[in-house]
Amino acid sequence: MAERTVGMTVERDRIVDQLKRSFEGEAWHGPSVLEALEGVTWKQALGKPIPGAHGIWELVLHMTTWEDVVRRRLLGENPDITSELDWPPIRDKSKEGWAKALESLKAGHARLQKVAAQVEDEQLDSSPTGKHSTRYVLLHGAVQHDLYHAGQISILKKG
Repeated sequence: MAERTVGMTVERDRIVDQLKRSFEGEAWHGPSVLEALEGVTWKQALGKPIPGAHGIWELVLHMTTWEDVVRRRLLGENPDITSELDWPPIRDKSKEGWAKALESLKAGHARLQKVAAQVEDEQLDSSPTGKHSTRYVLLHGAVQHDLYHAGQISILKKG
């Protein structure tokens, strides 16, 4: 965790640390999102080893959507979440398309982390939109969402 300095808020910094750990590594439970995705080829990402379940690539696109939705909600927006936005189709099923999907996920997470780092502790218990969860629940939800799908990816990699 980052060292405490004057002006830093304690709870927010802890949450941002958890966002980072769940996505990049050093998560207590096991593999983070990026650790789970390590070594996944574009062909493997396209696969559907479990009938009726989403594949790895689909999960990456879905996670990218929700990194952005949480970020936008933290900024006070109310994005409309259509089923196509929630589970976007894979448009470019190439090696390059997979690389772009991974880069979009990483960039989306970096943007979310940047916005999360601007939340003040006093704001955590209020809703930024008036329609959705508090900032605290949104941020912890983002951590939980990443870890949930990291577990799915870990299982699908074995298939």
